[in-house]
Amino acid sequence: MANKMKVPYRRIQEEQDAPVASQTPAAAAPAGKPAKKKGKGLKIFGGVVLALVIVYAAIALWPAPQNFPLDNPMMKDGELPILIAHGGGNEEFPDNTLEGFYNAFSVDPDVMMETDVSITRDGVVILSHDTRIDRKTNATGYIIDWNYTDLIAQRVDFGYTNKTKSQVLVEGSELVPFTNPDGLRVTPLDVTYPEGVEPRDPEVFLATTLEELIVAFPNNRINVEIKQSGEEGLRCLAAIIELLDKHDAWDRVVLASFHNEIYAEYQRLQQEGLVPDTFMCSPGLGNAALFYVLQLVNADVFFMEGTCVLQLPTTYDIEIGGMELTINLATPGLIKAAHDHNLAVHYWTINDPDEMRMLIELGADGIMTDYPHRLAEVYAEYGAAE
Repeated sequence: MANKMKVPYRRIQEEQDAPVASQTPAAAAPAGKPAKKKGKGLKIFGGVVLALVIVYAAIALWPAPQNFPLDNPMMKDGELPILIAHGGGNEEFPDNTLEGFYNAFSVDPDVMMETDVSITRDGVVILSHDTRIDRKTNATGYIIDWNYTDLIAQRVDFGYTNKTKSQVLVEGSELVPFTNPDGLRVTPLDVTYPEGVEPRDPEVFLATTLEELIVAFPNNRINVEIKQSGEEGLRCLAAIIELLDKHDAWDRVVLASFHNEIYAEYQRLQQEGLVPDTFMCSPGLGNAALFYVLQLVNADVFFMEGTCVLQLPTTYDIEIGGMELTINLATPGLIKAAHDHNLAVHYWTINDPDEMRMLIELGADGIMTDYPHRLAEVYAEYGAAE
């Protein structure tokens, strides 16, 4: 306050006593110029806003690109979503085993199979949720370090649910055989097989190859997630491409991966014409999140990925500035926007009957579950045959 400028009293008095004549139009003219500039600025601002509104409206009205160019096999066939058996229904039988998928097939002959894969040292693509076999078998080690022939010769049993840390068997822990929801141990003999199909082994859930799955269910849709990353993952993808070509399974097998380099390879194969138009893939969470954000602001016309289905949880938790937020991904708007792009929408992993009903009412194209029998029972409420 010590530096505040003081205005002499005499100057103040002179300004107060100034004659009215000084307020003539001629004297007021200079003060009018800033007003004109202000008006001009408002016009410019209004013009910019109008232009943005027009651009936004044009974007919103622009036809959505068809991310999958053909009839989409991942869309639901009727009123009910596709029943998708997660790992074959991994709470009913050991997951990612041929026996588990036969169990799901006994529930619904049109069931879609969901599986995870890795490639062995001798170049065979086998079914496994983990890239190690510690958690699900009576052996240990990375799949890439095992030969498929050794897995079979040693009758390694994929019928366990062992305690692991970072996929490595916890030292000193006991092996835990798989048990069903009733707490009972199961064997391959407990599966209901199609007529003419015999168990591969009466006691052991043997390693299952992707080729076995494709051949055993020639009319079923299959979702294949590549679990390995980097060079191993790309090698696995190359082997899968050979299988799809060999068995002409392009129009019923969709590929997935959470690894960016694998998804980028999916896009490259399409862009360079190295796979047929029927090639199908789904984006990882990052690209799915991009679609979610774009559709929120009616800008999803910019989503140009070559894909056919969004595979999503119903909700997703994020942390922003120390606050935890839950994003609802099961919305009519998201499903409509996806359908405008010829994209199907599948939700995972749904085990609660009420959530199953909610997704049916919402119009989801597929519901992935650990309990195929439970989902079939819910479908039966809507008139579907059990």
